[in-house]
Amino acid sequence: MEIYKIRDPIYGFIEFNEWEKEIIAHPAFQRLRRIRQLGLTEMVYPGATHTRFEHSLGVMHLITRMYDAIVQKEDNKRILRDNLAYDEAGFHRDRQIVRLAGLLHDVGHAPFSHASEKLMGKKPDSEKKLKHEDYTVSIINGPLKNVIENHSLNNNYGIQSEHVADMITGNPKLLKGRVFWKVLISSQLDADRGDYLLRDSLHVGVKYGIYDLERLLVTLGLGIDPETKDVVLGVEKGGWHVAEALILARYQMFTQVYHHKTRRAYDYLLQEGLSKAIEHFPSPNEWEEYQNFDDFFAWSLMKEKAKDIIERIICRDHPRILCESPDYIKTTEEEENRRAKVEQLKEKLRKNNIWFWEDTPEETSSWYKLDSEEIKIINKDYNSGVLYLLSQYSSIVKALRKKISMMRIYVNASDREKANEIGGL
Repeated sequence: MEIYKIRDPIYGFIEFNEWEKEIIAHPAFQRLRRIRQLGLTEMVYPGATHTRFEHSLGVMHLITRMYDAIVQKEDNKRILRDNLAYDEAGFHRDRQIVRLAGLLHDVGHAPFSHASEKLMGKKPDSEKKLKHEDYTVSIINGPLKNVIENHSLNNNYGIQSEHVADMITGNPKLLKGRVFWKVLISSQLDADRGDYLLRDSLHVGVKYGIYDLERLLVTLGLGIDPETKDVVLGVEKGGWHVAEALILARYQMFTQVYHHKTRRAYDYLLQEGLSKAIEHFPSPNEWEEYQNFDDFFAWSLMKEKAKDIIERIICRDHPRILCESPDYIKTTEEEENRRAKVEQLKEKLRKNNIWFWEDTPEETSSWYKLDSEEIKIINKDYNSGVLYLLSQYSSIVKALRKKISMMRIYVNASDREKANEIGGL
């Protein structure tokens, strides 16, 4: 079996086999070359021009290192053999499924990544909005189905496209006892976050997202939930500090980069331009049409139908911040007082005919989810391990679990002086 290598600024080289090479070469995956990882972040951080393509290759590489680090430990292998009847063939098959899931986890992303997801319609017979994950599953089971299932190397595994999609979605009914691998795909401990923190930090030019990857890999482990008896993936007790550092890295990237005041202003302009230019995206089943929707195509539509927005982006005529509130609100009374002040300010702006935009990023209210998605700490001093939550070890993480509720008011640059006379929060 021939192995191919591609250079990567984070890991040096990323390896892939002939089967994976054909998947990477497919137009549905190559489309990711034309989708920026961080939308218009380059307008603030000029180096942030990297794409979902390189990120997806990085996630495949990192998730493999995570998987290998776990199954190479004899006590973890014992847990899998004793509880889920794994054999060597099972280890190799799941390794390949995990690799493909890491590679394809973002294949459904819309132009400019998260900035355009509001243009996705509703799910059939539901009021719930579609997400890029719905497009990902549809593409894996659609145009990528043949290249996933019918390569000669798959004769050793019998992997179907549904198996890859189920690993990405973490479908417990289908994965059953193997659902713990979903932690490597989507969780506070996943390879997606692990890669984008390092990759975004490099391209943006900051150190906020750096964490000790090698130490994290060494301390990944499996345990048994004492109540359900299910296999659980987490971090061994000796590695809880690196798990804490991972959460801190993500917190700092969110507050300092992803929710940078000017970056958020460009998100607003981009969303306005896209909504003018694109009524809605094709449905997840309209693969051929959706294939056309990349950053270049969306930009060309905006140049045709949202010239005013394009002009503002090019000329850096973005909304300017008037005022912002603290990140943390400690009590309900504080929240009510702040909301009252915000409403008073907004009313003053309306009376003076000053346009404003209130930015309350949804992501800030749930950037670190609690309970079921919190990182598990496995204390192997007791047989297969007693489980704790990271916040039970880390007072820092426990404090960060509070709701972040940053609120900002923006006005047009031409109105900022007049708006400043009115006052802030």
